[in-house]
Amino acid sequence: MTAASRPEPQIPTDARLRDLARSLSLEQQVSLLTGADVWSTRAIPEIGLGRIVLSDGPSGVRGEDFDERHDSLSLPSSSALGASWSLDVARRYGRVLGQEARRKGVHAVLGPTINLHRSPLGGRHFEAFSEDPVLTARLAAAYVDGVQSMGVGAAPKHYIANEAETDRFTVDSVVAERPLRELYLAAFEEAVTEAKAWLVMSSYNSINGTTASENKLLETPLSTDWGFDGVVVSDWTGVRSVEAANAHQDLEMPGPVGHWGAALLAAVEDGRVSRDKITEKVVRILRLAARVGVLDGFEPAAGHPDALDGAAVARETAVRGAVLVRNENGILPLEPAALSRVAVIGHNAEQARTQGGGSATVLPRHNISPLEGLRSVLPADVVVRYSRGAKVAEGLQEFPRGEIHNPVSGVPGIRVTFLDAAGAGISGEDRLASRLIWFGAGIPEGTSAIRLETVWTVPAAGVHTVGIGTVGQVRLTIDGADVFDDELIDSTNVLGAALFAPPQKTFNVTAAAGGKVSLTAVYRLPPNQTIPLTAILLGEEAAAADPAAEIAEAVENARSADVAIVVVGTNAAIESEGFDRENLDLPGRQNELVEAVAAANPRTVVVVNSGSPVIMPWREKVGAVLLGWFGGQEFGAAVADILLGIAEPGGRLPTSWPAALADVPVLNTTPVDGQLVYGEGIHVGYRAWLRQQAAGGSAPAYPFGFGQGYTSFVLGQPAVLPSGQGAGVSVSVPVTNTGPRAGRAVVQVYLSRPDSAVERPVRWLAGFTDAVLDAGSSGNVEVQVPACAFAHYDGGWQQEPGVFKVLVGRHVEDDFQAAEVEIG
Repeated sequence: MTAASRPEPQIPTDARLRDLARSLSLEQQVSLLTGADVWSTRAIPEIGLGRIVLSDGPSGVRGEDFDERHDSLSLPSSSALGASWSLDVARRYGRVLGQEARRKGVHAVLGPTINLHRSPLGGRHFEAFSEDPVLTARLAAAYVDGVQSMGVGAAPKHYIANEAETDRFTVDSVVAERPLRELYLAAFEEAVTEAKAWLVMSSYNSINGTTASENKLLETPLSTDWGFDGVVVSDWTGVRSVEAANAHQDLEMPGPVGHWGAALLAAVEDGRVSRDKITEKVVRILRLAARVGVLDGFEPAAGHPDALDGAAVARETAVRGAVLVRNENGILPLEPAALSRVAVIGHNAEQARTQGGGSATVLPRHNISPLEGLRSVLPADVVVRYSRGAKVAEGLQEFPRGEIHNPVSGVPGIRVTFLDAAGAGISGEDRLASRLIWFGAGIPEGTSAIRLETVWTVPAAGVHTVGIGTVGQVRLTIDGADVFDDELIDSTNVLGAALFAPPQKTFNVTAAAGGKVSLTAVYRLPPNQTIPLTAILLGEEAAAADPAAEIAEAVENARSADVAIVVVGTNAAIESEGFDRENLDLPGRQNELVEAVAAANPRTVVVVNSGSPVIMPWREKVGAVLLGWFGGQEFGAAVADILLGIAEPGGRLPTSWPAALADVPVLNTTPVDGQLVYGEGIHVGYRAWLRQQAAGGSAPAYPFGFGQGYTSFVLGQPAVLPSGQGAGVSVSVPVTNTGPRAGRAVVQVYLSRPDSAVERPVRWLAGFTDAVLDAGSSGNVEVQVPACAFAHYDGGWQQEPGVFKVLVGRHVEDDFQAAEVEIG
């Protein structure tokens, strides 16, 4: 072979990336380490580097704006996905997110949220999977694998010990080494080691005295023990100083103004930060760019699998995650042919909460309510009568899109005009919704004020409460008269509250049905705003009514119906990013409503529309209770499928549900002297409940892992065999469907070591799997229990030799089938 015909040697990708990074000037390198804007990194066209666009998740992909014209698929909340106990569902969920990201020009999804359900008062409880690290870790890995199979990066968050929202920017989470390793880090591990996540997001909080973006945990275990080679991106504004550059923090978001930039350049030049550290960060960013296909000369890391039907996956997830916790006398599923009249009751039945508030918010094209879902599948001759029963939504709600009319262009919606300092129009646009958010994009340069104009068609005669919600200077005009011209002040100083629950000013308007009300708002942008952030809401408060009369009307509706379906739930002021919950109560008079309806009709079915646990004092007085979580845009269709037996409720509880707030063993979400102490150690969730019960304390209303279906299963004696994977074992379990129809069994394997010399939980989840079996059929399932399930952390991972009990059941407090295995 001649020299001319000899093939060029292939330079390894990492070496090529390093050479490319070193070809950049220090100024160029540093410029890559802070975002170019709110949602993207800098491009360097001369080396073929495009910008990397990031977007909020974890249950949808919003993209670079909050523009309702750029709609997004809304998937069920992560707590619903956690309740599926299904890696297949989690992988499809992730694939759909990756598919959505590609559609919207996004390269990295900021999710999954894999912090633990440490306390049910946590404000973002709905955004995380579970109280257990094993269930969380496996679902998270499947989710990440699904996203990245589409050539889109996933960013597991928030690393780490970020289980509450109170003082989240400054709180110091104080966590002992053992629970930190065995619980909170373990929840993240498989997303990195198995699914090979391309990013990880560092959290706002400190961990044991050091803020997350500067914490040594970014190095060990993340980058060393776990071999993470991706980008550590900060939570937005989470980098606090140039010292973060000496940690394994790689990317500061948002930009272009932050704590790095010129300050970091100076720190390198004077030796406080080494050039090698900067180069390594740049290599990681270039590696991400190569993986997502925005770096010329490198093949993207993944192809383009066949597209999934996003709405179908949303509906499937809602069904598979719904948990049936009560079904007395087999009231469910309902038989449509036996129904002539159905009462549907509850504010959330008509205006369901399909997603939680904060950065998880996306703007879907439609949401299917339970009322709509039931009406669409019930036979035409079945009378469906709706009663609100009790008011749930509080404060201004955006006008329904069908009720607002753009007075300038003559189309439905609202007219937005951007004004300069002299009040002249720069540009305008026709919008569909009356809740508008601009965060980093969409406001033209030179804008001093934003004018909103719409005409609202009044749906019913009477006195209506309308108004505006925002933060800052605004003038509101109603029917040509100025009614407000002043500043609305946000007393919370919380980003999420300013966006999704801003201060409001309301006014009463009397109008006939079909009457027209003209509204104009002029919002004046604050000067010197470093991050473009504006939120304006025009809307109406949910109509007030005599509470007793509303409940009485609902009772009469229920009394004459074959079945009463009551949908109860939370509102936007309760479950959201930015604040923790004060209690676990349903808002308003919903408990009183359920009690009254159940007394009038024993065939009462309650659907709970919340993202996290609520107290249900009536739970043993109703026929059935279905926990539907925040079910995404297809929530109502999924509820109808389940209630009418078209599909089986597939969920099992990913977290324990209490009977009373006072019973909950771990509640603290409020820091004391700036510290949130995780004093419970390794006893979190069901582990804490089991320890409490062993000491004679209260049990939960419904335990971890619990859930019913429409059939029944019997588990046989397990066989425990070496798995061939280190010191792990394989647990083989015979399963028989003894019920009347096909169904899904979720087989859960726990370990126990009662006589251990090491402090341990009463029992702990070690593995799980599921099986779908026809009526009367049997099969064997295998659950892999890895070696790490037997280990504990004491300065390093240790295994205590001896006998462990292997407990196989359907939930953490089941009558287990037991076996033993000797380790070590």
